[in-house]
Amino acid sequence: MSQTTTLHPADKAVHAPRIIALANQKGGVGKTTTAINLAAGLAADGFRVLLIDIDPQGNASTGLGIGYENRRRGTYALIGEDVPAADLIQESSVPGLSVIAADTELAGAELELVMSERREFRLRDAIARIGGDYDVILIDCPPSLGLLTLNALVAAQAVIVPLQCEFFALEGISQLVRTVNSLCKSLNPGLKLEGIVLTMYDRRNNLSELVAADARGFFGDRVLETVIPRNIRISEAQSHGQAVMVYDARSSGSQAYKALSEEVISRLALKTGRKGKKQG
Repeated sequence: MSQTTTLHPADKAVHAPRIIALANQKGGVGKTTTAINLAAGLAADGFRVLLIDIDPQGNASTGLGIGYENRRRGTYALIGEDVPAADLIQESSVPGLSVIAADTELAGAELELVMSERREFRLRDAIARIGGDYDVILIDCPPSLGLLTLNALVAAQAVIVPLQCEFFALEGISQLVRTVNSLCKSLNPGLKLEGIVLTMYDRRNNLSELVAADARGFFGDRVLETVIPRNIRISEAQSHGQAVMVYDARSSGSQAYKALSEEVISRLALKTGRKGKKQG
């Protein structure tokens, strides 16, 4: 388990939020699904959570019920126009979970950031102005290693990588690991690859078990114990703009993401005094 500073939600004025990036340059691996449902799980455990959708596709925003008509100002305004986060934050249907949505202009941000001053630090600077209003900030990254993802990794203290249990799944992870290691030496010495989450696991498919075994053999205890199964209720929930634990709390997908949030709380030494949970 990582040795990290214990955070207590009640100490709002004292502790800065823990910032976690969800990243994988390969698309379709369950990254956004994990961002949505981990955020909901942490909120259900009493944390004040902010999800920043920095993926121009905006799927995390959609998956939490924020339609296009409500995304006129969002992440692009935050990092491209220096609009205060307080003017951009929206509440989701999950109590305790707020969102800065991906607005339509975000698609052009990569090109604009190239010429910007402190281009790698735009998101970090914006988050620094948020203060202690949140215990945890999750950042849903694009499926690439461009400037938007780089901004997220420079702003974050921890990276969680969803890894699909499919053929070719491990390809590209090494590139992300090299990027994280490089950032640790240059722009963000405090960044850690905190965990790899196995997603879309199918117990009926031997390939899923082989990929899981390969991942654990290569990455060791950086692979989290919780495995996210293939579950139709997860997809259905997102189509309704809901986290799966809101849509169907008894489903295997909901139970898995609940377990994942508990494991992340333990691994990051998070601690909450709200609702009488996680005392100690």
